[in-house]
Amino acid sequence: MKLLVVALAALILAPAAAHAQTNSPDPFLWLENIDAPRSMAWVEQQNARTAKRLESDPRYAVFHGEALAIFTAQDRIPDPRFRAGGIDNFWQDGQHVHGLWRHATLASYRMVAPQWETLLDLDQLSKAEGKNWIWKGATCLKPEERLCLVRLSNGGSDAVEVREFDTRTKAFVPNGFRFATGKQSLAWLDSDTLIVGREWTPGEVTQSGYAYVLKIVKRGQSPREVFRGKPTDVSAQPIALYGPDGRTDGIVVRRGVTFFQSEFSLLADNGPVRIPLPLKAEYQDHVAGRLVFALKEPWRGFKAGALIAYDLAELERDPAAARPQLIFQPRPRQAVQDVRASKDRLIVDLLEDVKGVVDVYGFADGRWSVRRLDLPKDANINLVDAADQTHRAFVEAEGFLDPTSLWFVDTASEETVKLKQLPPRFDASKDLVEQYWATSADGTKIPYFVIRPKAAPLNGSTPTIMYGYGGFEVAKPPIYLPEMGKIWLERGGAYVIANIRGGGEFGPAWHEAALREHRQRSFDDFAAVARDLFKRGITSPRRLGIYGRSNGGVLMSVSMTQHPELWNAVVIESPLIDMLRYNHLSAGGSWMGEYGDPDKPADRAFIARYSAYQYLKPGMHYPEPYITTNTRDDRVHPGHARKFAARLQAMGYPYLYYEQTFGGHANDADPELNARRWARHYTYLAEKLMD
Repeated sequence: MKLLVVALAALILAPAAAHAQTNSPDPFLWLENIDAPRSMAWVEQQNARTAKRLESDPRYAVFHGEALAIFTAQDRIPDPRFRAGGIDNFWQDGQHVHGLWRHATLASYRMVAPQWETLLDLDQLSKAEGKNWIWKGATCLKPEERLCLVRLSNGGSDAVEVREFDTRTKAFVPNGFRFATGKQSLAWLDSDTLIVGREWTPGEVTQSGYAYVLKIVKRGQSPREVFRGKPTDVSAQPIALYGPDGRTDGIVVRRGVTFFQSEFSLLADNGPVRIPLPLKAEYQDHVAGRLVFALKEPWRGFKAGALIAYDLAELERDPAAARPQLIFQPRPRQAVQDVRASKDRLIVDLLEDVKGVVDVYGFADGRWSVRRLDLPKDANINLVDAADQTHRAFVEAEGFLDPTSLWFVDTASEETVKLKQLPPRFDASKDLVEQYWATSADGTKIPYFVIRPKAAPLNGSTPTIMYGYGGFEVAKPPIYLPEMGKIWLERGGAYVIANIRGGGEFGPAWHEAALREHRQRSFDDFAAVARDLFKRGITSPRRLGIYGRSNGGVLMSVSMTQHPELWNAVVIESPLIDMLRYNHLSAGGSWMGEYGDPDKPADRAFIARYSAYQYLKPGMHYPEPYITTNTRDDRVHPGHARKFAARLQAMGYPYLYYEQTFGGHANDADPELNARRWARHYTYLAEKLMD
């Protein structure tokens, strides 16, 4: 009875305690100063303590070796990108940690062992220039695609340096286009002309740190401004519209008013001209003379989730008179995942009940026709790349227990050919995949996947990792995770993906259901899945651990503080946690459409109800979390993770903290770093859930 009274008192006092902390000074604000000596000394101390604990565990070396073998394996599928009639690939392994940008003919790529030609060796470049160059891609001038704008990040941050590269001479172009490090977007207009969005003068960026001014840059001439958004915007980005011959047919400007609201304009000689669209719409591609958009809200008789097309010529003549045409309207359990153009065809990657299918649309005689591609069933399908000057495309198919396969697609004939198959990285013969539905607090049915040993007893004893994200309309379908299978499943563990609201599993409505003041629904969904696992006997609180990163870090920290009784391990990676200051940290200002604006009293009130940094309370029995981030993460500020750990420390709670000093938000900039990262994760999880 006494315990019940204490528990009820804690629940009653929780909102008041959280409110008090939101109005008190932040004693750990100094940890937001990323590279300050005091901050880095704290990081070094934390890293040493955590490394001593986890890396001295005998399992760490084993897990590290298994992960490194997977990440550096020579029989991985080389990720293909169409360029110049052949295939580009960026490759990293144990000998090429920074990586090789390389090229092969299409005929060679289709062979078991392609003959690669190295274009740029980033290990050599890093050594020569004394930098830690991380590859961020290249944009090449059509139709020849010889000249490319290469994006390089020093340390893995989103900010990149851009240099013009000649793929024929395999060298940077002397006196070619070059732009200093920054968050920037560029597109070719012709061989001597670019349209560029960047920080042209110091401080000329939005609150989120992105460009809002676009300029035309011609060789040897001063840049000419063609578009100016507002400092209160998220960003402004140029989109060049290339025809099938590679010529530029026009320019669209995307002005990000908020993260989910955009204005699209055609850039005409007399300035930008708005395209009639709702604010919640996203540009997809340019095909058959038409601009394709995805609607994220109902508009003009179209439902949310619809794909629509505008005739470019009609827009150029009179935008007000142009009429959009429906391409596809998803059903309630469908969601558009990706859209790509392949010459005069449109490829649409769909989820149906959180499993992938691909449709190809053609346009003729004023109407759209559709054919479904013959691809593996009950799998996740990813569009890898599509050639905009031919009917060629690549797609990947994968499942939790099915290694990734690469398929070559002819979008004209709808022919599909399996080109490459990843060898199994773990023994999946003893495992099975199940899909269940949990009932959330408001009665909504929440789907989730369970991957577990067939022989696992349903008595709550199976060590289980549950993953969640639940934000930004990002779906989490079946995926082949070789390191998880090798390190966790083979040792008798189970893995769960909870497809909670806030994600994109069922389109815009599934996302909208957990926006802003409705965020608690995603946390309730996650807890409901855990309870459903217990009910089915799959696992128990003693054996259940949770993992999430980025937006999933909000989910993990809130789950830890709201429901500490449901789990025994919590991995919080690259997280947002201090939700009352997130909009002032790194790119946080761009996400207020997702979470709300904590500087507005009404929004601050509902954010304060869950913000885990302020929600921590004394006298609780929190599971010991493992908190990890990256010093060079310029998307989600490392201060979130640092301050949460510091507050736990000050309150006397156990925790582990580790901060990788390079790699950026993705944390996988090189295979060795990634192997150490996952070895620490799984060592912690094994200690908590298997011991």
